[in-house]
Amino acid sequence: MARRGKKFAGITLLVIVALMALGITFTIGWRPFIGAKKRALTDRKFEATPQRLARGKYLVDGVMGCFGCHTDADWSKPGAPPVAGREGSGHVWADQNLPWLIAPNITPDKETGIGAWSDDALARAIREGIGHDGRALYPIMPYPEYREMSDEDLASVIAYLRTVPPVRNQLPTTKMPYPLNFLMQNMPEPVTATVAAPDQSTPVARGGYLVRMAACAECHTPQEKGQPLPGMDFAGGFILYEPKGPVASANITPAPSGIGYYNDATFIQALRVGKVGARPLHASMPWWYYGKMTDDDLRSIFAYLHTLKPVKHQLDNTEPPAYCRLCKQRHGFGATN
Repeated sequence: MARRGKKFAGITLLVIVALMALGITFTIGWRPFIGAKKRALTDRKFEATPQRLARGKYLVDGVMGCFGCHTDADWSKPGAPPVAGREGSGHVWADQNLPWLIAPNITPDKETGIGAWSDDALARAIREGIGHDGRALYPIMPYPEYREMSDEDLASVIAYLRTVPPVRNQLPTTKMPYPLNFLMQNMPEPVTATVAAPDQSTPVARGGYLVRMAACAECHTPQEKGQPLPGMDFAGGFILYEPKGPVASANITPAPSGIGYYNDATFIQALRVGKVGARPLHASMPWWYYGKMTDDDLRSIFAYLHTLKPVKHQLDNTEPPAYCRLCKQRHGFGATN
């Protein structure tokens, strides 16, 4: 009887282990336990041609708004521009309700910035979500979008960052809380194939690429448990934090409750001066950066946004917040949806 009992206990244990293994395989996967996917670094280097430096400046300072995350913002000024003379020196996200999140120093300072990083270490961080020290990066750094960044644009960004004035600014390393530190191991994906130049044949095609590089969906699509809500693409309601409190991102679909009443001029003005008519935009909308884009590129973005599915979703940050059944958040006019 004792032998049969031990055999039964052994079989039970094997069944439990097998069920746990299957559960992990078909839910969170094994990456949280074995680490993120990553490729070995290469010795590739990107030549700093005049064309690349000009394109890199346009992308970093404008389209991608890199310094909006990687620099302390001056919230006292319209658009919350980066603190002058500190561009790229890094930022602790405590003022945006994420005190554990550190956007690193991306100036070429050799001791506290990227000066000692290889070009490929930077490339891997930007497009693949693996830090120079092998850590999986938190995807507020929009590497899932940047995976579609062309090889030439990637080279331009890196070449330009090498020319930014170095700023010595020692910062701690991001330490994601549990369980994020495990779950984020599923996010990085190596880029091992060539990424060609984007389709520029139509304004809509060019606008689609620019929208990805500007990571518009990251802020303008509401989420639940870290995942975009189905059917709510670009419909607003994602909660952003400013020193004065939380604000909900706007609906930028072509619905009447979104930007359906905009024209090209309205859209360009909004991103140039941070106002829609007399109404100022919140600084969480990084118009200070996006306004550096050319009129043609802004028109292309507007053309692309007008191809999106209209979503009826009313928001108004000047109104008292109320629960919204569509985006699962609390915002002004939430109860009307």
